[in-house]
Amino acid sequence: MQVDLDIEGAAVAGLPRFQQALVHGRRLRRWGLGLGVMAALGLVLAMFVGLFAPQSLWPTLLVNQCAGLLVLIAGLQSAWWVTQWRATALKPAEIPLQTDAAETPDGGYEQLLERISERCRRVLNALGAPTLWLGGWALLTLFCVNQVWNLALQPNVPTFSANIGAALSLLLAFGLLVLERQFALEPVTQWPEAGALSQLTRVAIIGLVLSALCLLFAGEGAVWPARLAVLIGVLPGLVALELSLRAVLSWFTPRRELREPALLARSFIAELLRWPPQPVLALQHELHYRFGIDLRQIWAFSYMRRAFWPVSAVVALVGWTLTGVHEMSLQERGIYERSGKPVEVFGPGLHIGLPWPLGRVLSVENGVVHELATRVDKGAAPMVAEPAEGPAPAIANRLWDASHVNDKSQVIASSRADKQGFQIVNMDVRFVYRIGLTDQAALAATYNSTDVPALIRSTASRVLVHDFATRTLDGLLGEDRVGLAEDIGRAVQADLQALDSGVEILATVVEAIHPPAGAANAYHGVQAAQIAAQALISRERGAATEAGNQAQLQASIALDQATANAREINAAAQAADLGFSAEQKAYASAGQAFVLERYFSQLSQGLAGAQLLVLDHHLGRSGNAPTIDLRAFTLPADPAPSPKTAQSGAAN
Repeated sequence: MQVDLDIEGAAVAGLPRFQQALVHGRRLRRWGLGLGVMAALGLVLAMFVGLFAPQSLWPTLLVNQCAGLLVLIAGLQSAWWVTQWRATALKPAEIPLQTDAAETPDGGYEQLLERISERCRRVLNALGAPTLWLGGWALLTLFCVNQVWNLALQPNVPTFSANIGAALSLLLAFGLLVLERQFALEPVTQWPEAGALSQLTRVAIIGLVLSALCLLFAGEGAVWPARLAVLIGVLPGLVALELSLRAVLSWFTPRRELREPALLARSFIAELLRWPPQPVLALQHELHYRFGIDLRQIWAFSYMRRAFWPVSAVVALVGWTLTGVHEMSLQERGIYERSGKPVEVFGPGLHIGLPWPLGRVLSVENGVVHELATRVDKGAAPMVAEPAEGPAPAIANRLWDASHVNDKSQVIASSRADKQGFQIVNMDVRFVYRIGLTDQAALAATYNSTDVPALIRSTASRVLVHDFATRTLDGLLGEDRVGLAEDIGRAVQADLQALDSGVEILATVVEAIHPPAGAANAYHGVQAAQIAAQALISRERGAATEAGNQAQLQASIALDQATANAREINAAAQAADLGFSAEQKAYASAGQAFVLERYFSQLSQGLAGAQLLVLDHHLGRSGNAPTIDLRAFTLPADPAPSPKTAQSGAAN
């Protein structure tokens, strides 16, 4: 219960916690300084180790250990502020006299500085130094945990230094355990904050013990110590986050100088670190202490507490029974084992069996096709998907002067200048395979081999060595290359069937064959000459085809022109013959009239473009010729006389 000096006054001198305030303050100061020095040394050591060995396990362990110590230091300092208030309550300090307004400097600049300093003091008094210190320690802890958070950390701690570090961590944990026992044995009436400090001490102890376990079991092949070393910072990080929230929320709580302050560094998460764990009881005490809510008076919570274990047992039984229901997707099958013995192969869909561990299902692929290269460079960078519109990736370069990750070197016989020898040929051979679709193939792939890709690679390497022993370089680069992939695939499939691996080779692809470096340049020259010869032949063939087509075009035009002229002449002759026959028939029928009409017709056609002056012979009577006055007569300019006028003049 908090004490109010306005009400109780001098009665606080009889309370044990006030009587022991000075002793508690000295102890808290001594422990806080000691732990602060150790935390500072640990952080400095972690910084230097991180500079020279950033991938080492030591910086993560040291920083997480220091994070637990910083949380404990924050609790010790918060408790020290409370003891200082109690010591001051027993012996109140003299209140300094206020400066009169007349003694204030008259200068405007000095008055402004005085007002700013007074305003700052009021803000600090309103916020409270304990709150600011607690928030600072919490933020520092969160910053340290965040700096070393890396779940991809690899263990690389030497054995000797790890043993020394584990021993020192256990020694410091033992010292903190003694301190925690002292806090736990303190009576509540003499030191109310001792219980909360003991819980914060457990946070640091747990971090030190887990760090010692990580150092003892750390090795090159052990991954879990490195993961645990990183996860150690979760507990002090959560406690620091809670303390920072409490520090922020305390700003909204009214403060009274004459009322006994409460310990700010209380942690609900740290209170759960007890045995046996009682999270519900801790939550009930917290709600009752903070908000005055007593969950024991609510019937629903009482019923939930009584029905918790029966309902949990039923849920656990149902969950255990449901482990016997297995779902297989379209891309997988399942081998059902009953008491460790394979009984049946499940296809895609839902299947029911015995619950675990009486029955279990091992997953097997169902028709999934894989592509496997005979050689994979373990040190190569991981494959990155290239954009569809971007440039081609480097792996697509099949030129001989480029390095290829998946090429496998083979020794092959060759001849040079009538001398037998050996050459090294780089090949990129890929296999497209899948697990057989039968139940026997699924069982064989599961129980007869632990690593199917490694089995295929080793079998393919053996087959390639045996196959290349019977081939030559010239044949490999020539006619033998056509049947090479088929021969290799057939041999690998036969070996896999002999091993009863359950693997089915669907296709064998020889991506590229790179000759030796000495033959590469010569072969490039041969390819260039062949390409140039083919281009020249194609060019000449194109020119000959163009000349032939042009001659055919000219001949076709001449033939068409002659045919057209002949048809025109023939048509004119036929028309003339038809006209002559018609005139003979007309003359036979009409006689002299047809001749006269024909004469007039020809005359009309001949005089169609002439300029004529028609005179009537009746104009000059009594034997006189007609007279024309040339002074008034002008010939027409262009228009020709009509045929009717010419005919009438001729008739007259």
